[in-house]
Amino acid sequence: MAFRLFRWVAGLAVGALAVWLIAEGAGDVVAYLRGGGADTVLINDVLQIVAGLLVAAAFYYALIADSPIHQSLENIFSIPELLRKLAFTLLLLGIYRVGFHIPLPGLDEQQLAQFMGQQQQGPFGQVLQYYAMFTGGSLSRSTLFGLGIMPYISASIILTLMTTVVPALERLQREGPAGQRKIREYTRYLTVLLCVIQAVFWMRFMMSQNLLYAEYQGSIRIFMTGVVGLTAGTIFLMWLGEQIDEYGIGNGISLLIMAGIVVRMPWAITSLRDQFNGELLAGSWDAIGVLELVFLVCSFVFVVAGAILITQGQRRIPIQQAKHTRGRRVYGGQRQYLPLRVNHGGVLPIIFASSLMIFPKVVTGWLSNTFNHPWMRALDNAFNNGSYVYTVLYIGLIFFFAFFWTTVQFRPKEMADQLRDYGTFIPGLRPGRRTAEFLERVMERITYCGAAFLAVIAVIPTVVSAALKIPFGISAFLGGTGLLIVVSVTLDLVQRIEANLVMRNYGGFLGQTRIKGAYR
Repeated sequence: MAFRLFRWVAGLAVGALAVWLIAEGAGDVVAYLRGGGADTVLINDVLQIVAGLLVAAAFYYALIADSPIHQSLENIFSIPELLRKLAFTLLLLGIYRVGFHIPLPGLDEQQLAQFMGQQQQGPFGQVLQYYAMFTGGSLSRSTLFGLGIMPYISASIILTLMTTVVPALERLQREGPAGQRKIREYTRYLTVLLCVIQAVFWMRFMMSQNLLYAEYQGSIRIFMTGVVGLTAGTIFLMWLGEQIDEYGIGNGISLLIMAGIVVRMPWAITSLRDQFNGELLAGSWDAIGVLELVFLVCSFVFVVAGAILITQGQRRIPIQQAKHTRGRRVYGGQRQYLPLRVNHGGVLPIIFASSLMIFPKVVTGWLSNTFNHPWMRALDNAFNNGSYVYTVLYIGLIFFFAFFWTTVQFRPKEMADQLRDYGTFIPGLRPGRRTAEFLERVMERITYCGAAFLAVIAVIPTVVSAALKIPFGISAFLGGTGLLIVVSVTLDLVQRIEANLVMRNYGGFLGQTRIKGAYR
């Protein structure tokens, strides 16, 4: 019954969207054939009709035809607990999107939109787009959730790193659930501190650029209200993520970031359609030709396929259990595998490298404006997004943080000791030091491959934007890090749903084909 109701509601919504796309595109095509018009208008209308047909075909395949996805959706709706978790997660994500549009008090929206429009293609505008991509917030609009979830992520990273150098935190981490709760409490306190610092800097910046109403310029009350509002917004997002972790399904923080990226993708696709002019190579910032479009489509396919491959990729180390004799019975002796992830750090190396590359541009820009010397201007241009120096340093930082994060999280000595304590060993290697050295050597090699892939994904938007003169907002969402985050989080969510289905003796999410990593 619930699935039938969902199919009817989804059918009405998707059907209305498909009919609108096809009818509007067909009407424009008929008008073009009658009265003539630009070829670019005809191409855009044909693309709109094709999009409407694809939407209708996807709905038919997923909810009408006898397909694996149809069967999986029926299985999901037949499990009340899983359905409640999904509904709760969607509800909190909807609350997040509502709060995303609540503006800060005293802010002049027109002046802010004009200022951000001028900075859109500049380094400052690209920094704000990167910030919005990684945090789920948007400082370019300065709403209640403007800071996003980045202060909480930064606090978590700082506490994670400190556990390796501070003995007291390391002891807490080893205490189990009680120690983890204490570390989470410290993380919340540090999040509040980081929120206040970032909110103070941002409110001072908006006041210095006269982005508030004239009667509120220099008002300490508006300043404090903005700081409290931005801090409260981030704390509320942190609470939403924790509630999704406890009562919903999926990683709450990752889902909030993904939601902030997904809602911007329709804008990127619409901008791509509007700027497409039908020429072979446009070569300008306000137009996109056929070659640019083909390159973006290929980048989209490459990033999606590569993200799935690198996220699911594992190096399986064979391990052997020792045999134990109990009376007349022999236990153990089974052969298993120790999976090592190729991309152990996820997208964190890209986030760290992007955040660190913001500061050189800020410093060189200040020096160039202060001294106005040719050497200073050349140095400032060298750190422009897409330049050779910027790209080389960016790739180097991605490799550095990939190995650094793997070194912090992956501890081969402890893993070798655990294998020895459980009576398990790697064939051909002595337990202890030799096993630890082997695991460390293998992890270094596969981390190099994962870091190389992350570097390619991170550099694609900037190189494409600079070389083909495609707006950075379009290239970043259709062929870069944003798409990588969406694919990684979606895979994690699908694996959790898969695990719930398999646990209750249902088929996998894709029918008989189960997703690797969703079950043991």
